[in-house]
Amino acid sequence: MRFDVTLIPDQLNRIPDAAREIENLGAAGLWTSETAHDPFLALSLAAHSTRCLQLGTATAIAFARSPMVIAQTAWDLAAQSGGRFILGLGSQVKAHITLRYGLPWAAPVPRLREYIKAVRAIWRSFQNGAPLRFRGEHYRLGLLTQFFNPGPIEYPDIPIFITAVNPGMLRLAGELCQGCHVHPFHTASTLRDVIRPNIAAGAAQAGRSLDDVQLNCTVFAVTGRDAEATRASADRARTQIAFYASTPAYRSVLDHHGWGDLQPRLSELARANQWADMKALISDDMLGAFALVAEPDDLPYAALERYAGLLDRIGYYLPFPSEDSATDHLWRHSARILSETTTPSKGTL
Repeated sequence: MRFDVTLIPDQLNRIPDAAREIENLGAAGLWTSETAHDPFLALSLAAHSTRCLQLGTATAIAFARSPMVIAQTAWDLAAQSGGRFILGLGSQVKAHITLRYGLPWAAPVPRLREYIKAVRAIWRSFQNGAPLRFRGEHYRLGLLTQFFNPGPIEYPDIPIFITAVNPGMLRLAGELCQGCHVHPFHTASTLRDVIRPNIAAGAAQAGRSLDDVQLNCTVFAVTGRDAEATRASADRARTQIAFYASTPAYRSVLDHHGWGDLQPRLSELARANQWADMKALISDDMLGAFALVAEPDDLPYAALERYAGLLDRIGYYLPFPSEDSATDHLWRHSARILSETTTPSKGTL
């Protein structure tokens, strides 16, 4: 198992120091997410300031950008990092694509399948200079003159991970991708019964196996140096779990445990911005199912107990960096335990 850290790229000038710190902790990878900030800019700074840390997006919103834009950005980051870059893509939900980005919506699974194939077609043209010829339902690409072609790089085989929750997207991960970003809103049971079998099914249809796909996840964690800090950590986790549970697209996870009736209640409270009432509906049983709950020194062992054999890469849904020295110890301790106690991750990623 590999231990990674997710960094919120809110202040770009701090990224080089934070990236070096993450590498010095012994982490295997650094991920950036796309929420209020662009996920790619921070990785360029991190690539310049580190030497062996893997760098990836978890995730970048595919449908907010053309395949050419993504292909060029990923190509440059792969070259700059010496082959350490992983392109993580997500589809987002309809409201965000149409109302936040102002772009058209289409069924996400077939569109993302076509998108990934388009990006790889562009990369092939970059690498070998062949004419760009891609025709699909959503994307038609046929113009790439020498002036716009960056040319070959030393590490052209850029891994693609996608974020997947529902069966169709999970099967797509198995069919086409080197990795799957498992959504934090999951349980060990959904990993065993839903996520891994669907990825395996998609892989089998493409003549691949589950061993060809790395499963990565930033998991909810509840911990603290004392009772007060632990309560605060639990409150943050309950709030985040309630937020995801309020989203209709994630109801299937609740249904798997018989908690589906909670989703419309949480959705109503979310529309009313009643976040305190929402987190109060997340019971201790739900918290324990969705989050690792342990003291700092025990947290990596709890992660191993729950996720060994289920995930290949893991990180904590906790803020980094932290002013708390106890939290700093947690990162270093977890990187050491999770990398030394289990067998190496699959593949060469």
